[in-house]
Amino acid sequence: MGIAVTPPLGLLLIMQYLGFRVTKKVFIGLLIIPIITLLMVATNDYHYLHYKIFEFDAALGKPYIYQEIGLWYSIHGAFIFASMLVAFFLLLFHWKETDKVYRPQLIALMGSQFLPMTMAFIYSLGLTPDGFDPVPAVLVISSLLFLWAIRSSSLFRNMPVAKDRIFNSINDGVVVLDDHHRLIEFNQACSQMFPQLKRSMLGMSFQDVWDSLLEKPMPYTLDSLATMQEVSLPETGRTYQVRLSALQQPNYQNGLVIIFNDITELKDLQLKLEQLAYYDELTQIYNRRAFFEKCMQLYTVAKEQNAPFTVMLMDVDYFKKVNDTYGHAIGDQVLAHVAQVCKSQLKDKELFARYGGEEFVLALPNYSVVEAEQLGNQIRQAIENTPLVKDDIVVATTISGGLAEAAKEIEETLYQLLNAADKALYRAKHNGRNCIYGGPDRK
Repeated sequence: MGIAVTPPLGLLLIMQYLGFRVTKKVFIGLLIIPIITLLMVATNDYHYLHYKIFEFDAALGKPYIYQEIGLWYSIHGAFIFASMLVAFFLLLFHWKETDKVYRPQLIALMGSQFLPMTMAFIYSLGLTPDGFDPVPAVLVISSLLFLWAIRSSSLFRNMPVAKDRIFNSINDGVVVLDDHHRLIEFNQACSQMFPQLKRSMLGMSFQDVWDSLLEKPMPYTLDSLATMQEVSLPETGRTYQVRLSALQQPNYQNGLVIIFNDITELKDLQLKLEQLAYYDELTQIYNRRAFFEKCMQLYTVAKEQNAPFTVMLMDVDYFKKVNDTYGHAIGDQVLAHVAQVCKSQLKDKELFARYGGEEFVLALPNYSVVEAEQLGNQIRQAIENTPLVKDDIVVATTISGGLAEAAKEIEETLYQLLNAADKALYRAKHNGRNCIYGGPDRK
């Protein structure tokens, strides 16, 4: 059984070792003849296609065998010889491109094919002692060579797979530059990322290659190996993380490897998570969590610079009545409408968020309470003059607002400032609503 299957299995192992893709069809195809051989040997007494004669030698006695080979024996012999020959030459052809550290493996594997192949050839010429077939014994030696290669040199952990297979199977785009930062190689993934990248560009300065591929300037310098940058390509809608590392090659002491890692899905996921974490789903403005996180930074800077800082809390007047009259669906649309009208009156420097329920909050860096009151009235009038129109329904809306400016003479936290604005908002509602109250004196 071992003689039948060992040579094709050895060929399959060596193909796998060298990086060839072994498909099911190849696997089955190489084992068909050994399987037929096993059946032929098991049923030889019925057809004598494998052995015409197979008996103990009459002259030499046991355990010596006298045999005359049949047709299938010749077919199988040619097959196993071809398997070992192909395996041997596959290993031989990879000798030059195999690093020295892997060559003991190659020598062991070549010996495992060369010894039984040579012995089988000698046996077929009738040069071995009568009644003795040395091939099975040599196959034991071949197995020992396989075991030595596996145990002593980590055969299956350190395989000299063809370099181009590894290089082109990497999902990241890889660009290799020489000492003068000229393009000397790129892999298949890189050519898919940048379809304009052609083999004709080899030898060009990478700066020239970049300029011909992309309209934007290079976001990093080739002198800094610690560089890690992100590059977004609007043309393709992809985002890449770019890393630089030194080329570990004796001929290119100052060469570089540039790796492009596609992080588009990761960036999209980050944006979605940020949207969920920091934005109110209904109004599409910042939520309370985002407001406190960002406002705390703005408030700290204002305190350090001794700059004015005002907050304004706003509340939709009679919002419960809107819900009771028109339903919660219209109530939700009123909140979204108020948020959009407020945004239309603001610039980039103001921080606007939904504070909770029907309340909104504004953080106004560099605004005094007087300036904030002017902006608050501007927003209030815009909301009053822009009712929500939905189908045949017109919902007029007003807001009340309370202001509080950070006190410069006393230490005050952001939460205390917001509490003061909340008290001012209560005062605005007490004064009849649809107004902005400038806040109490907190000195």
